[in-house]
Amino acid sequence: MVSASFANTGDPRLQRVFTSLVTHLHEFVKDVELTEDEWATAIRFLTETGQTCSDTRQEFILLSDVLGISMLVETINHRSDGVLTESTVEGPFHVVTSPARELGATIAEGGKGDPCLVTGSVAWPDGRPVPGAKIDVWQADAEGFYDVQQPNVQPQKNLRGLFTANDHGHFWFRTIVPRHYPIPGDGPVGELLAATSRHPNRPAHIHFEVSAPGMRTITTHLFVADSPYIDSDTVFGVKPSLVRDFPWVDDPARAAQAGLRNPFRTVDFAVVLQAAGKEA
Repeated sequence: MVSASFANTGDPRLQRVFTSLVTHLHEFVKDVELTEDEWATAIRFLTETGQTCSDTRQEFILLSDVLGISMLVETINHRSDGVLTESTVEGPFHVVTSPARELGATIAEGGKGDPCLVTGSVAWPDGRPVPGAKIDVWQADAEGFYDVQQPNVQPQKNLRGLFTANDHGHFWFRTIVPRHYPIPGDGPVGELLAATSRHPNRPAHIHFEVSAPGMRTITTHLFVADSPYIDSDTVFGVKPSLVRDFPWVDDPARAAQAGLRNPFRTVDFAVVLQAAGKEA
C-alpha cells in the first residue's frame, strides 16, 4: 500500500496530508480508469503550467483558482461567522510590491475610467478601531488589464497602493472603477477552460490585503455590483457580503475636496479583522 509507506513520517501533519492525498488520487485513477495517454497529457499539462510561471505571472495560482481550490482553502481557513470580513482569492496578479502612498492619494496614474473615491475602516469585532493597519490594494484598469500585463502601456505599479490607516482606523484613496476581465487565456489554464467550454471572465473588483500587528491578515475583494459575471466568476471568488454598489455622486464641492473630477463614484468598505492565533 502506497499510503502505508508514509507510516514513519516524523511530522504527523505531513503524514496525514500525504496519506490522504495518495488515497484519494488512487481512488480517482481507479474511478475514471485513467489511460496512459491521459496520464501523459496530465504530466505535460502540469509541466507547461510550471513553465508558464514567471516573475509577473503565476499560472499555478490561476489553475488553483479555476478549479475552486483557492476559494475552498480560503473558506476553510477564514470562517467569518457573519461578523468578520469574508476573505476571497488573492489571484495571480499580486506579484509586485505595492508602493506606499499617503491617505487620499490616487493609485490611478493613467487617468482613464470613472473616477472613484474609496473610503473605509479597519476594526476589531467589537468595533474598536485598528489604528496603523496596512491596506494593500491592487486592481485592473478601465479596460480590464493589470499593470504587469501591459508593461509598455501602463505606468509601473499603476493601480496599486499600500496605505496606513489613521488613528481612528480609517483609510481613503482615489482610483477608477475597474472593468471585468478575462483571466489570461494564452497558457495551459486557458486551454483547460476552452476544452471544458467554460468562460474565462471575472467580474470587476478591487483587491485588498489588510493586516495589523496582533491581527490575522485577510485577503479579500470589493466587487462592483452592476458588473457582468457577478453570478459566474470563473474562479468562484464572489461572496454576497463583498458585493457593493458604486453609486455616482454629483457634488462639485466634495469632488474638489477629494481631488476628483465631478461627478464621481464612491464606495465604502468596513473591514473587521480577527485576533491572530484565534481559530477561524
